[in-house]
Amino acid sequence: MHSLIVNEWIKIFKRPGTYVMIGLLVLAVIATGTLNKVYGEQNPTVNPQWEQQVQQQIAQDQKQMSELPPTAATYKKNLQRQIAINQYRLEHKIPPDNEATGWTFIQDSTALISFAGLFTIIVAAGIVASEFGWGTVKLLLIRPIKRSKILLSKYLTVILFGLMMLVILFGSAAILGFALFGTGDGNTTHLAYANGSVVEQNMLLYLIKTYFLASIDVMMITTMAFMISAVFRNSSLAVGLSIFLLMVGGQITTLIATRYDWAKYSLFANTNLTQYTDGVPLVEGMTVSFSIIMLLIYFLVFQLLAFGVFTKRDVAA
Repeated sequence: MHSLIVNEWIKIFKRPGTYVMIGLLVLAVIATGTLNKVYGEQNPTVNPQWEQQVQQQIAQDQKQMSELPPTAATYKKNLQRQIAINQYRLEHKIPPDNEATGWTFIQDSTALISFAGLFTIIVAAGIVASEFGWGTVKLLLIRPIKRSKILLSKYLTVILFGLMMLVILFGSAAILGFALFGTGDGNTTHLAYANGSVVEQNMLLYLIKTYFLASIDVMMITTMAFMISAVFRNSSLAVGLSIFLLMVGGQITTLIATRYDWAKYSLFANTNLTQYTDGVPLVEGMTVSFSIIMLLIYFLVFQLLAFGVFTKRDVAA
């Protein structure tokens, strides 16, 4: 298995496009950091009247929440989260941190996880389909190795590539963020909202956990792209459909969830596990165990389709 993964890894890095994707990801981080540095609002000083402002914000949020219609349940939950955090600030004398630091830049860079996922999807969509397109799949299958082992090595290679892109994103954001914005006043605590209460978390651990949980969405879409590549042997279909779902799948699911509870069974209602560690569930009654079970079901379906079709397909023609 190790030699198969190494072989697939070499194939990926023999393509110039791989280095282009890595370069684009780093450039995206640099562009984001530069724009934040030049145009971002930075107010490192604490307003002496911050408590009054927070109280006013709480009053505004409470008024807005009372005026929302029943269909705006998700937005109402987000207002409850904001109110709870602001009340915690008042009770524990924690002023809002308006200073841009390396920590805040790393957190803001989570928006680029989908960008890194886009490149991972491209690799996943072509790693099997390209073998059929080039006719090299026959050279793989005539070797005394089980088809399932060959496909597994390709899938593990895709996952490793995705993890590498995630590490590059986190590392480049950390290096650039601390270089441009520094470490701030040394406060490395994040106020998270989970299970209806506010908790203080170490910033570094919070960021690592956030990157990991946010990448699950990308990994599930990548698995689907890999399945489409193996089943239909069409990388264009795999890339197009997967990117479409990556970009709008979550938004469509959110809209459906405002009216129908069955939206919780959708893949995209469960990929965002950060809703349980620092947020509110998309549908009332959803739990982290429920989402994990749903993700495992979708994962098994994708893998059964991919391995079932690939191991039984006739490629003699």
